[in-house]
Amino acid sequence: MIVAAICALIVVLALFGTSIRIVCLILIAAACLIAAPWRSSKGGGWWWILAGGAAASIAGAIIAQPSATLGGWMALLGGLAVIVGAAMGFPTEE
Repeated sequence: MIVAAICALIVVLALFGTSIRIVCLILIAAACLIAAPWRSSKGGGWWWILAGGAAASIAGAIIAQPSATLGGWMALLGGLAVIVGAAMGFPTEE
């Protein structure tokens, strides 16, 4: 979850070059898949927010190639959803 949130922040703020942001998108998708077995904990809503944010971030990066504004907005909203989903799903007890 921490990796997904940090990577989403890097993508949203465009802190590094394109290659680093692509790696971050891959890590966000991997974190979403790794967290899938625990999606029923805490009601499961957090995982759907995380998965939707990951999908929107990836779609935004693809759409940003022909349309920077629309793709940028999608990536921004997706990144924020990933951060919120990761914060909600972060395990607080053992």
